[in-house]
Amino acid sequence: MLNDLHNSEKPVGSVTPSSAYVHIPFCRRRCYYCDFPVSVVGDKATGNTSGTIVQYVELLCQEIKTTPRLGCSLKTVFFGGGTPSLLAVEQLGRILDTLNQCFGIAADAEISMEMDPGTFSLEQLKGYQDAGVNRVSLGVQAFQDELLTVCGRSHDSIDIFAAIDLLRQVEIPDFSLDLISGLPHQTLEQWQASLEATVSIAPTHISCYDLIVEPVTAFGRQYSPGAKPLPTDDTAAKMYRVAQQILASAGYEHYEISNYALPGHQCRHNRVYWENRPYYGFGMGAASYIQRRRFTRPRTRREYYAWVQQLIEAGGVPDCPALSEVDVLLETLMLGLRLAEGLSLSILTEQFGEEILEQIWKGLQPYYRRGWVELVGVHEEVVELQDAQKLPLTGQLRLSDPEGFLFSNTVLADLFSQLG
Repeated sequence: MLNDLHNSEKPVGSVTPSSAYVHIPFCRRRCYYCDFPVSVVGDKATGNTSGTIVQYVELLCQEIKTTPRLGCSLKTVFFGGGTPSLLAVEQLGRILDTLNQCFGIAADAEISMEMDPGTFSLEQLKGYQDAGVNRVSLGVQAFQDELLTVCGRSHDSIDIFAAIDLLRQVEIPDFSLDLISGLPHQTLEQWQASLEATVSIAPTHISCYDLIVEPVTAFGRQYSPGAKPLPTDDTAAKMYRVAQQILASAGYEHYEISNYALPGHQCRHNRVYWENRPYYGFGMGAASYIQRRRFTRPRTRREYYAWVQQLIEAGGVPDCPALSEVDVLLETLMLGLRLAEGLSLSILTEQFGEEILEQIWKGLQPYYRRGWVELVGVHEEVVELQDAQKLPLTGQLRLSDPEGFLFSNTVLADLFSQLG
């Protein structure tokens, strides 16, 4: 059945991009869990005098200028890293000006910036805001100094509260706190304390990520997944459930597997990824999804600089194959089921055909019986289809909260096996 999708003429994934991710790779030090493409510039780097950062911003702006504009103005821009708050205000402003000149930035665009406590001043924050930043994602990770030390973070709990005070002084419209569960030596009590501290601060958005021990990281060299001093799988699951209970009871909507927001404050940029919509990517290691082509830039500065030069010579069009409809289907399922509302059955039918729903249902039915998968009707009521052979053509297909989210990897692995 899936082979038929290769011959489909439906324009799957052909929407014009209106979002841009900009990667700023510089950090004062590399955290022990980090496998992102970063470049360490030292504890004293401020960004305004670092020749390394100046050179990078120059090449980044050249890449932006070389990339063809495909349509509408940008509605979201996200500066990730690394530590974007190591940029000088003038450097951030230059990047935004270049984006605006080349693509246009909508007047009501969401412009997000990741920041680390202890890396920015009040004057710097005001400058970022004047340049257009209206959303900040603050990398807190934990409120216990001993855990921050275990992670290799460059800040402590005093820096966290000082950074939050600065955000409140400039009255940034939206700010998010990022937390990590499952850290080495982390207890359930410490995780609960971090959640309660976060709720007391009352950010508009909270991200709770479960630690993934990647082989190439310092943690990967020290620890084996599931072994001490990492929390057991059972404790990690309890941490996930505790987060859902505490944050939901405090009024936060659990709108995505790892993300919570007060009503009206979901991250618009990240929803672009989860809805499998196209986006521009710029900078070292950044990924793009444009005209059904998904590609990632080199992860080191030297290779990225050479890549930009090749891009200029090629006229700004990277040579990479388009995704098949099968690839788009699998990505749509994997990303869309991360969202609390799940996937629209009518849109799935329109894009991929009715017969695909039957294949999807075969893969999901065992988990539907367990209560990990739910069907929601057009009026948001849960639909009972215990022995049905196929899904309805309307309504939403979603994972339950928290159990479906908690075991999403298991559900998706079996679903992909069925579709494969």
